[in-house]
Amino acid sequence: MSDIHTGFATPPATLGILMVKTHFRRYLGDIGNPGTWPFPVRYWVVEEAIPQRMGHLDQHDLLEPFKRAAQALIDEGVDGLTTSCGFLSYYQQELAAWSPVPIVTSSLLQYPLVQRLLPAGKTPLILTFDDRALRGDYLEKVGIPSDAHVVGMAPDSEFVRSIRDGDDSVPYAILQQEVLATAQQALARYPQTGALVLECTNLAPFSATLHAHFGLPVFDTVSLVRWFYSALQPRAYDGGDNWCR
Repeated sequence: MSDIHTGFATPPATLGILMVKTHFRRYLGDIGNPGTWPFPVRYWVVEEAIPQRMGHLDQHDLLEPFKRAAQALIDEGVDGLTTSCGFLSYYQQELAAWSPVPIVTSSLLQYPLVQRLLPAGKTPLILTFDDRALRGDYLEKVGIPSDAHVVGMAPDSEFVRSIRDGDDSVPYAILQQEVLATAQQALARYPQTGALVLECTNLAPFSATLHAHFGLPVFDTVSLVRWFYSALQPRAYDGGDNWCR
């Protein structure tokens, strides 16, 4: 558990983040790096949730461990919840129905909206940790069609290995190069792509680079959580003299 607070004039809302148990390095922009957030967050690690299980939630029932962790954060007074793994879209419906506070489990929740934002003939492209696992209920439970375009990081990439094995020594530049190469190949395969949706929360540190290289809107866990938090803590307007006719 840890928290971080920034200067608010009134007590701010606090976001609870349910963490998969991992040991790799979380660069700025990652959901697990407190410096990513300009508002208060509290973390709770779900001990039973390890990376090797997240793509096989039909075989490893982790709903109750996530409920227990969520309850611990709710008892600490958080105003909303999110998670550190996009594969938890699998539990969105169950956790939302159970939780007394709102919860957004996965950046994939943005996909239906992104589809509606794009010009005719354009579609979202999902970049994921593992495209062999991100199928079926992982998509359909959050309103994504089964034929959505999904491309994963290479199983033998340093990106995948570092997360799976808990290696915190991989340089940012190597991870960035792998992410760009994967996106390049994916866009060649799906040239009608109009936006990128990053399933994996650990891809978010590279969103700006993806946008700069490919000129596409990028929707990730940071865009989701910032949107979510803006509803938990709406900006206050004092009704002063700075107004327009």
